[in-house]
Amino acid sequence: MTTRKKALAAVGLVGALALTAACSGSKGSGGSSGGSGGGGGTHAFNAAATSIVNPSTKKGGTLKFWSTQDVDSLDPAIGYYAFVWDLQRLYTRTLVNYPSKPGKAGLDLQPDLAEAMPTITDGGKTYTFKLKSGIKFEDGTPITSKDIKYGIERVFAQDVLPNGPIYLIDDLDQGQKYPGPYKDKDKDKLGLKSVQTPDDSTIVFKLAQANSDFLYHLAMGGGAPVEKSKDDGASYAKHPVSSGPYKVENYVANKGFDMVRNPNWDASTDKLRSALPDKITFTVTSNADDLDSRLLAGSIDIDAGQRGVQTAAQGKILTHPDLKANTVDAPAATIRYISIQTKVAPFDNINCRKAVVYAINGTDQQTARGGQWAGQLATNMLPPSIPGSDKYDPYSLAAGKPDVAKAKAALAACGKPNGFSTTIAARSTSPKDVKQAVAAQAALKTVGINASVFQYDGSQSASTVGAPDFMHSHNIGLNVFGWGSDYPTGSGFLRVLVDGRLILKSGNNNYSEINDPEINGWIDDAAKSTDPAEAAAAYTKINHKVMDQALYFPGVVEQSLNYFNPRLTNVMFSQELGMIDFSALGLSDGK
Repeated sequence: MTTRKKALAAVGLVGALALTAACSGSKGSGGSSGGSGGGGGTHAFNAAATSIVNPSTKKGGTLKFWSTQDVDSLDPAIGYYAFVWDLQRLYTRTLVNYPSKPGKAGLDLQPDLAEAMPTITDGGKTYTFKLKSGIKFEDGTPITSKDIKYGIERVFAQDVLPNGPIYLIDDLDQGQKYPGPYKDKDKDKLGLKSVQTPDDSTIVFKLAQANSDFLYHLAMGGGAPVEKSKDDGASYAKHPVSSGPYKVENYVANKGFDMVRNPNWDASTDKLRSALPDKITFTVTSNADDLDSRLLAGSIDIDAGQRGVQTAAQGKILTHPDLKANTVDAPAATIRYISIQTKVAPFDNINCRKAVVYAINGTDQQTARGGQWAGQLATNMLPPSIPGSDKYDPYSLAAGKPDVAKAKAALAACGKPNGFSTTIAARSTSPKDVKQAVAAQAALKTVGINASVFQYDGSQSASTVGAPDFMHSHNIGLNVFGWGSDYPTGSGFLRVLVDGRLILKSGNNNYSEINDPEINGWIDDAAKSTDPAEAAAAYTKINHKVMDQALYFPGVVEQSLNYFNPRLTNVMFSQELGMIDFSALGLSDGK
């Protein structure tokens, strides 16, 4: 399957290379039964990875999410966690979006607010969309092309709305240095020149050069419409105005929120969402084991974080076939890695970085995340399902064991034969991350590297590990984190982690602070290419250089053993998101 190829074939452009394995992706079926495209599946272990479990059109009831971590933001311009993108599908719509179909079919972008896929002209540099009629915000105001343009302009206001994906800035600024709508001197606050709205139902994007990933960027939350009169900047996250089937109510930070039906959502305009529950609740807890207990008892429906059950629940599930039948453990286009910070001494020295990579015990990292159910050992920084991935393994990481002799030789080469001290950061809200850090700490100790573990609230990632100044001042040389593909290409996975031009003061994801001109050039070459094989080959080179420079310990290609309440209907694994598709779910008992 070629996700973008179908969208662009009519205008002679070649789309994205097909994914070669189930990775991080797509939900169920269209807006009705959830049963088209993949067939129905009975409750069986991992059935939801490839089919729709318990397909149904039954409406009603309250869908209950719990999570050990709050959302990073409900503002569609800011939210960047995978589970938040999953939730966004319930209250935001974009011009194009991923359909509710299991497997690779769910990676083919389809029209959402748009009537059809765009007309693409000027050698792939101009995209013209026509909007559907009858689309409205939750207050009944019609959604126009200007609302979509305004929503996109908000992404540019990084001084007010930082920490979200910024691909659209790269696509559309083109030297204008547009400051965002809050500083826009245009009387209508619509001064971004590369986006034109000739009428309320037409929006035109003018790119400086063809970009094979542009449609994927429009499918992100930053492409959602925002009603200008309801926008209050940084406070918008508390009450985002819905364009989807549900609207957000009662948000309280670190407590939770509710979603109730949006009375102005018209199902006839939305073929991607079924909107079966009457209400959805999201509750934040600090106790992961209690969350698992409630799941197994049936008092809640699903772990919104989708990081997998804890050790105690895992043991119970795997020894009880009736419980195991209600789990999914599909591979995602996600790597649970340890970044190595090049701007924190002594990791400005390549040999000190190599010492870390050689010293860490890969099997212990896998065990920390749950053993074989957590996924397979990674040997490099591209998951197997991403185009451009290969079996590159310059440190023999597939063996799953440290190479102490090479680690000590690398320490001697970097002038630290007796080791050194550093800090490993890990999210306290992700117990598996903490276990991963502790396992690394023990392995590093054997070669003389003394690492303390710094724990922080994951909802504060953007201002802690995502702030280079914070990393430097706290001597954080290593950081346990995870990254899933933003979209199914090499760029969608690796660019944010390695492009030096994307290093931010806050909300940074290039934790290693890699700014290599050759890597940046290859990134640009891939973006310009309309040949998917050529773009993939560029990311193969990038991946190899990242590993040769020892910028990451790649850790584990993630799988997460997630349990779901057997009363759920239309359960399926989204390859795009790497988790169960929330927007397809219903409740068999209607309660």
